[in-house]
Amino acid sequence: MRIIFFISLLFFISSCETDSSTKNNSSEKLKIIGKLNKETGKVEQHTIRPFSFMNQDSQEVNNATFTDKIYIADFFFIHCPTICPAVKTNMKYIYDTFENNDTLVLLSHSIDTKHDTIPALKAYAEKLEIETKRWHFVTGNKSEIYSIAEDYISSAKEDESEPGGFDHSGYLVLIDKKGHVRSFARGTDRTETDRLILDIKKLLKEYQ
Repeated sequence: MRIIFFISLLFFISSCETDSSTKNNSSEKLKIIGKLNKETGKVEQHTIRPFSFMNQDSQEVNNATFTDKIYIADFFFIHCPTICPAVKTNMKYIYDTFENNDTLVLLSHSIDTKHDTIPALKAYAEKLEIETKRWHFVTGNKSEIYSIAEDYISSAKEDESEPGGFDHSGYLVLIDKKGHVRSFARGTDRTETDRLILDIKKLLKEYQ
């Protein structure tokens, strides 16, 4: 399944010409990254579907939460023994980089809905010393979280053969004010994260 996912991801990139690593002209706007329609085999423009989850402060987080905001989304679980610590380090790096900009918000979906309860997410967020209004750690219906991961060009599912019992891609995904995917990076890679930061700045300029 992982091989199939990455083949599909490459198809997203080549079909929409949106690989920001090769398009860093500061005067060029970021293009919208489409989603592969598995039935037609075509890449289509899409927006993030309607959602409703609960964050670390027991507050509802939905599409309206990000009105007039751009945001970075990812999928993780607290006790992940592999990629999540590096991903969260780079998410915190982004959080700190834009500490004075309220237009950017972070959204982390837990894929371990059994163990990552609201109190557990609260404790995790407190260790990172972050503000809820700037970084939401959310939980909710498991199937809804796994399903919406596809909108973010990410994978999230239970897999007993994987360390920690979950298979997830670890991407950091940039969403614009209209709910379109505009860029992404491997969350384990600081170089890609730096490139994503440049894309965030580029997107912010669109709204100035």
